[in-house]
Amino acid sequence: MRTVEEHLSAILGALTPLPPLDLSLLEAQGGVLAEPVVAPVPLPPFDNSAMDGYAVVASDLVSAPVTLPVIGDVMAGDQGVMAIRPGLCCRIMTGAPMPGGADAVVPVEWTDHGTVSVWIDRPAPAGNYVRLAGEDVRAGQTVLPEGTFLGATQLGMAAAVGRSRLLVRPKPRVVVLATGNELREPGTTLSPGQIWDSNSFMLTAAVIEAGGVGYRQAIVSDDAEHVLETIEDQLGRADVIITTGGVSMGARDIVKEVLSDRVTFTPVAMRPGRPQGFGLLSGGIPIFTLPGNPVSAYISFQVFVRPALRALQGLPPAPLDSVTAALTQPVSSPDGIRQYLRGALSYGADGYSVTPASAQGSHQMGSLSSSNVLISVPSAATQLSAGSRVEVLRLPS
Repeated sequence: MRTVEEHLSAILGALTPLPPLDLSLLEAQGGVLAEPVVAPVPLPPFDNSAMDGYAVVASDLVSAPVTLPVIGDVMAGDQGVMAIRPGLCCRIMTGAPMPGGADAVVPVEWTDHGTVSVWIDRPAPAGNYVRLAGEDVRAGQTVLPEGTFLGATQLGMAAAVGRSRLLVRPKPRVVVLATGNELREPGTTLSPGQIWDSNSFMLTAAVIEAGGVGYRQAIVSDDAEHVLETIEDQLGRADVIITTGGVSMGARDIVKEVLSDRVTFTPVAMRPGRPQGFGLLSGGIPIFTLPGNPVSAYISFQVFVRPALRALQGLPPAPLDSVTAALTQPVSSPDGIRQYLRGALSYGADGYSVTPASAQGSHQMGSLSSSNVLISVPSAATQLSAGSRVEVLRLPS
């Protein structure tokens, strides 16, 4: 059997980052920059007021309180040139350009709100409430380096330096399909021997949580021609394909049967999630064939698929965020197997502690949906006592 690390290494070694696309700003959200973004002008591009108030010459206020004549108004967006000389002032709005000769802004709260003349009750130093040109960003400064993940603030920065489009490695498009004659759509009536499909909904949502674009395909029956045809039909819209089910050792594990020439099927020394498959389809599109048990499928996604989606965007293939915590009760684990136990993480006076779920079967969704972490039990550990420190992986939800 491969170790978890060996299987993940084989996956990552086969992947090539997605080619960059030229996208509008909002289309680029969730993508990764494939170019640096450089400011063509300083930010702010001109000296401007940080407050609604009065633009003044600071030396006029040394003996405050004082009264000064008001010679006009400067509004945000004004393009005309205004200037004042000592002994005068003008009203100014937040973001409006500073008039020539003025070197400070007095907030309106320090005044009597005058429009012809204004009484100012205290002095203000030069530079008071003035935003200087270039104090945020210098002209020619790289504001977003290549490889930056594009969230809301990064897109705001790109817009602030005048960019309407960006060269981006996009979010991977991932098609998820579940196989099995026993599967039925939720909301339908079950006959004996049938179950509602949960895996494809869960995995599609996991793709979206991981930063991809998820597409759920309708249930695929256990028919070799149907499975192969469905997978090939998805190649035009997919950067990645995920199947769930049909990869174990059964007589009708159909996914394994139809993809044996393109996918490496291998057991991995982990529980749950032992049967794994990965390969490249035509066009170099990766396919992950995950187990059919829901907990096995979900944990396999977090351990193998999630890092791969990050690698496709040129990001470090980081695992789930983790902390160390003290076990509240003992656990046992098979020798040589990395075990992922569902658990509940909490924080108290003594730091983090984690309680394993009472149900750990690979089919038991109830304990998965109520857990917030996976407890990673090393392959060399067969018994861990209460109080032992363990690594726990935080689940996205």
